[in-house]
Amino acid sequence: MKPLWIVIAIDTALVALLAAASARRVRARWVSTALSCQAILLWCAAMAAPFVWMLFLSMKSPSEARSPDSGLLPRALREGDLAGLWRQTRGNYIDAWNAPGEGLTFTRYFAVSLGTGVAATAGALATSILAAYAFAWMPFVGRRVLFWLMVATMMVPFQALLIPDYLILAQLGWLDTYAALVVPWTASVFSIFLLRQFFAQIPEDLWHAARIDGAGRMRFLLHVVLPLSKPALTTAGLFCFLGNWNSLMWPLIVTTSPRMRTLMVGLQTFNDAAGTNFHLLAAASTLAIAPTAVLFFLFQRFFTEDLARSGMTG
Repeated sequence: MKPLWIVIAIDTALVALLAAASARRVRARWVSTALSCQAILLWCAAMAAPFVWMLFLSMKSPSEARSPDSGLLPRALREGDLAGLWRQTRGNYIDAWNAPGEGLTFTRYFAVSLGTGVAATAGALATSILAAYAFAWMPFVGRRVLFWLMVATMMVPFQALLIPDYLILAQLGWLDTYAALVVPWTASVFSIFLLRQFFAQIPEDLWHAARIDGAGRMRFLLHVVLPLSKPALTTAGLFCFLGNWNSLMWPLIVTTSPRMRTLMVGLQTFNDAAGTNFHLLAAASTLAIAPTAVLFFLFQRFFTEDLARSGMTG
């Protein structure tokens, strides 16, 4: 992890230099800005270090991956052998992709995780939109009490509901089926809370204008509220998809056949089968993380958009 220590040493030296100059009031703003940048850089380095280590580990040979003195960078990369590095990396990822056995590859695990993740996210958004719209725009008796009672259910640990949920699915005959992997994820209290808070910020004047034009509740939702709520919808969708994608305990409990395993369950099975082949474990973990990283970078701009910039202009 030498590169990380080098970054920390440089940042520490920068702090010392700027602390000496902080006595001058003229440079006070620059010192504050530099210290903030230094703290952000250290935080980013600490967060990125495990992923960088995993990526380089997936490029190493079996003997090099097991050696505690191999260093961070693969030997082929240190020696400038790019062709050898490509052959080793390509072989590691191909072996990891075909490692699960039982006539299956990671293609099946990816397909199950992607299919159930998309279906669960679509269902969660549909139910969350309707519930959030009712809590934000449709007055009824006990609305506030029901809303906060629903939010209070977020305090219940997921593990406390495992046995009741499992018994319900068993009585319905849904064990080891796609329904067990999708239906329980189609209700998200967090998404309802997030969308309700966003919907409540929409000016009431828009509702009065829509009523003058003859719009009803559903038309106002579809043509006014949802177009203005793209940032919140994107955020809620990403959280739902990532929660389903990264789930391990629930799919492990409700599925038994290898063909119904999700990616995380398949990754655990691969871990048991691979033993000490850390380079293959790193390659498989990189493949599992890649889709979520791509989704984040594609939709990160929606995290910072607000109502004023997304819908109230023009």
